[in-house]
Amino acid sequence: MKKFSNILTIIALIVILVLIGTISYGYYKNITMEVKNPIVTMEVQDYGVIKLELYPEEAPEAVANFIALAKNGYYNGLKFHRVVKDFMIQGGDKNGDGTGAPELSDLGLVSEEDEKNREYSITGEFLANGYENKLKNKEGTISMARADYTSYSSQLATESYNSAGSQFFINTVDNSSLDGNYAVFGKVIEGMDVVHAIENVEVKSAEDETTESTDSESSETQAEVSTPVTDVIISNVSVETYGIDYGMPKTLEPFDYYNWIYQTYGIDLTQSLS
Repeated sequence: MKKFSNILTIIALIVILVLIGTISYGYYKNITMEVKNPIVTMEVQDYGVIKLELYPEEAPEAVANFIALAKNGYYNGLKFHRVVKDFMIQGGDKNGDGTGAPELSDLGLVSEEDEKNREYSITGEFLANGYENKLKNKEGTISMARADYTSYSSQLATESYNSAGSQFFINTVDNSSLDGNYAVFGKVIEGMDVVHAIENVEVKSAEDETTESTDSESSETQAEVSTPVTDVIISNVSVETYGIDYGMPKTLEPFDYYNWIYQTYGIDLTQSLS
């Protein structure tokens, strides 16, 4: 009986040791395992591939938004609609002219026909908007494009800061003047030659420009000619997340500046644009 009791004790000790070993290994693995950042592969028709590393610790909303849109196929077939040499290249607008905004259905949250479907924007993760995003607009970094409604009123800064949706721009030079005012959320790790090739495409003459972009523009670049003569198509965007689920962004109701202008000045821009 005593022998049997000793065997049970030994078995119990072995089980305890195995459990301790398993727990210790799991703890060691968790504290030593390197968490890989998401990697974007952006294929540009006739130009090549741009690979970008995203930084969820600095701009979690922008990263979650970009990944969700990419996984839902939103960016496939869109174009770089705005190119300014020695500044940046901009894409991600489904209208193709800088006026478009994404909808909840583009995130896969609702169907296009759902009555709850609507346009959305996300919070601007940068210093001017109260966020400690340490990333700078260096050459090769990718930032969220946004509108600037302060041309209508200096009181619309918050509405401007939180107006980003799907559009992004890749800096082709260091643009320190944008630091703290645009949400940088990643950088190019391969394919800067492709970025610079796009940067140098022929753009339309001033007489041919029919629209004026309102997003990701600083005052010194607003008047610059920026529309490529030949469309630069983003054929496919995929994201490797290494098994990590970054979830969905917290969506906001976008600012209706047409209605604001009507309420403030009595001018119906929707009629003048139709």
